[in-house]
Amino acid sequence: MSTAPKWWLYVLGAFVGIFLIAPSIIIVVMSFSAGKLLSFPPPGFGLEWYAYFFSSEQWLGSALNSLQIGAVSALIASVLGTLAAYALVRGRVWGGSAIKAIIISPMIAPLVVTAIGMYFAYQSYGLSSYSGLVAAHTVMGLPFVVITVAASLHGVDPDLERAAQNLGATPLRGFIRITLPLIMPGVMVGALFAFITSWDEVVIALFLTTPALRTLPVTMWQQANFTMDPTIAAAASLLTAVTLILLLAVLTGRRLSVMASDRAAS
Repeated sequence: MSTAPKWWLYVLGAFVGIFLIAPSIIIVVMSFSAGKLLSFPPPGFGLEWYAYFFSSEQWLGSALNSLQIGAVSALIASVLGTLAAYALVRGRVWGGSAIKAIIISPMIAPLVVTAIGMYFAYQSYGLSSYSGLVAAHTVMGLPFVVITVAASLHGVDPDLERAAQNLGATPLRGFIRITLPLIMPGVMVGALFAFITSWDEVVIALFLTTPALRTLPVTMWQQANFTMDPTIAAAASLLTAVTLILLLAVLTGRRLSVMASDRAAS
C-alpha cells in the first residue's frame, strides 16, 4: 500500500490555507488603497495611509503604547510563569493541579467576564490605567508561559540539577546555570505568546484604557465606529506584520538551536 499523500490532501490543505489567510490578504491589499474609504478592490494604490499612520500622533502613540505595555507584561509574565512552572514541575506543591487550573483559567473564561471583573477589582485597588492594563495583560499571558515552560521542564533531566548541587552549587545557581539555559527556548516561546496576547487584545483594553492611554487595537475599534478610511487597514496590516515577524524570529531561533544541539551531539 502506497504511503504517498493523495492529491486531494494537497488540494484540501491549499483550500483551508487560502480560506484562513484570505481575509488578512484582503486587508493588506486595502491598506494600499488610494481611495478615501475602505473598498475592495481599491480604486488605486499608494502609501498615503501608511504615511498618515506614522505622522498621526493618535495612531503612532497608540502603537507605541501597545508595544510598551506588551513588552512589560510579557517580561513580567515570563518571570512569574517560569517560576510557577518550575514550582509545579519540580516542587511538591500541595494542590498543584488546582493551582495550574487557576493559572490557565484566563484562557477558558469569557473575555468579557474577565474584563468586567478586572475593571472593578483594579478600580478598588486604585490602579492607574497603565498599571491596571499591564497587570491584566500579565494575567492573560501567564498561562502561555506556564504551559510552554512546563513542557520544556519535562524534557530536562532533574538529575542534572542534583549533580550540580552535589558539586557544590546552590539550588538557585544550579537553576540559573543548568536548567534555565536548557528551557530558554520554552521561555522565549511563552514570552512571545504573552506579548502577542497583549499586542492583539482589545476587550479588556476597552474597559481599562482611558482617552489619555489607548492601545492600538482600541484605537482601531473606536475609529471603526466613526470612520472607515484605509488607515484602519494599514494599522491592521502593521499589527499582523509585527506578529508574523516575531513568530518567524522565534521559529528560526528554535531551528538554529536544534541544529546547533545536533551538531554538538554528533
